[in-house]
Amino acid sequence: MRVTAYHPPMRTRPLGRTGLAVSEVGFGAWGIAGTLWLGSTEEESRRALAAAHDSGITFFDTALAYGDGLSERLIGETLRAPLAGGSAIVASKIPPKNRLWPARHDVPLADVFPADYVRACTEASLGFLGLPALPLQQFHVWQDRWLDDPGWDRTREAMLRLKEEGKVLHWGISINDHDPASAMRALRDPLFETAQMIYNIYDRSPEPALFPFAAERGLGIINRVPFDEGGLTGAIEPKTRFAAGDFRARYFRGERPAEAARRAGALKPLLGSEAATLPELALRFCLSRPEVSVVIPGARTPGHAQANAAVSDGRRLSPALLGRLAEHAWEKNWYAT
Repeated sequence: MRVTAYHPPMRTRPLGRTGLAVSEVGFGAWGIAGTLWLGSTEEESRRALAAAHDSGITFFDTALAYGDGLSERLIGETLRAPLAGGSAIVASKIPPKNRLWPARHDVPLADVFPADYVRACTEASLGFLGLPALPLQQFHVWQDRWLDDPGWDRTREAMLRLKEEGKVLHWGISINDHDPASAMRALRDPLFETAQMIYNIYDRSPEPALFPFAAERGLGIINRVPFDEGGLTGAIEPKTRFAAGDFRARYFRGERPAEAARRAGALKPLLGSEAATLPELALRFCLSRPEVSVVIPGARTPGHAQANAAVSDGRRLSPALLGRLAEHAWEKNWYAT
């Protein structure tokens, strides 16, 4: 008999104007792909996915590029019945054809999202997931200049056809790292109903323009990187090093682990009755924004999935604590440098 731990009911939020209600805490599935984030196993990843769903998480964000479909396959095989029954919702992403993240300013649309490629990637994701339709399909990078490209009309027509065929129910954009302005024009198109962006205690870039715009337009906001790739968990120490080939070996290179540890240490005096741990503080910070539809922390173990889900208990950070956290905003881009 399968025994699961007790957890309070998961809160849900509307995913913008899509008509979908999603768990306010989701599951970011990059880390279970076995590449770039090293150390995961398929068995542990399956257990993490099952624990997440058992804990009330209904929104699972993945991408075709995550392990060349492995992340999608694990989700499809582990959650086949919930996905088919509608108690789990999956979002995927089309990788840029040139496999360059973030989007470059000097490349044409034909190098990233030509019409036939958009269809081929979508059908590949459906195959890995074992689904007849994707609840949400997203472009994995974006630059608004592509709207002026002669090929955009053909790509948009391919998107519309996929929607008419019932293979994609909703379309969205995963916005470039730390750059909400790069997608503001595209998000005026009613075909795009969601925006995925980085938002956390350090990165406040969506607050001035994207959040008000999303509220006005009814956009669903998917909040990624709430833990700053681990920097906001307190697990990074000055001497932390990652294996060659692990994404984090580049992200936390040189003196960066020491800086991350110092910044996280400065947050620890704020822990207490409102948040007992740094991961809890990081997630409650994101959920304190009403514009956020779902926050998608990564989880590679059942324990992490359960701890993430437990933050959905209806408590939000007080204005006083949010004011103190504003002092910890930190403008950086460790992806690009």
